[in-house]
Amino acid sequence: MRGRRGQQLTDTRTRLSMPPMPRGYVKENWLWEANEQWPSVALSHDRKEVYFHTDPILESCGTAGVRADTGFLQGEHYWEIEFLEPPSGFSVMVGVGTSRAPLCAGSFQYLNLLGQDGDSWGLSYKGNIWHAGTSRQYTEPFYEEGTLIGVHLNMEEGTLTFYKDRQSLGLAFTGLHKVQLPLYPMVSSTSPDTELALGLRCCTLPTLEERCLSTLARNLSQKDSADQLPLPTVVRWKLKSWKNWDVLTHQL
Repeated sequence: MRGRRGQQLTDTRTRLSMPPMPRGYVKENWLWEANEQWPSVALSHDRKEVYFHTDPILESCGTAGVRADTGFLQGEHYWEIEFLEPPSGFSVMVGVGTSRAPLCAGSFQYLNLLGQDGDSWGLSYKGNIWHAGTSRQYTEPFYEEGTLIGVHLNMEEGTLTFYKDRQSLGLAFTGLHKVQLPLYPMVSSTSPDTELALGLRCCTLPTLEERCLSTLARNLSQKDSADQLPLPTVVRWKLKSWKNWDVLTHQL
């Protein structure tokens, strides 16, 4: 396990550039959730690194995953996962899921765990994104050691965007605000000796006004319906000009 070298790479990248967040941010300190029930997953002492299928005899006997100890219902969140070893095998994935998303498959079942059902959304190192058992090509495969995959979860707009080495790969998923359950960072792998490290973790939280406007927009069938609400004129104007309106109503 070569976690220290990976941590040095992550620290260097963190110093060199700022996270791709649209406005001010604060750092977060969530970690991977310890779960001793799954022998296919081991965590570093500080719970920032995860190692999959490390048994030298059994190697991989299926698909395993791990989730963060914190889930998100609001705000914008960005985090980075570094591949300390070149990804290989049937599936290595990065994404998000609810607490209902499974963390393992049956014995000797090799599958794309994140996105296998409606409770998770995932990106495979092969370039496909998965949700509800279906996939589509999203980006080119990535095989390099040291690859940095960023995840931007915007719970106000209900969107999920992935980054590779801090370059946006484009919008991956929409409609996540409709889940109405906390979404947790997740990773999974079928491959022996997969090593992944947490890097930068940060967030921005909406103001009270933004939260109110977002809630109102999500519950209106069309923008002009704002004129029928018993609200001050200036509030109705702000609601009709709400920056996230088009995204939210398109997803309803």
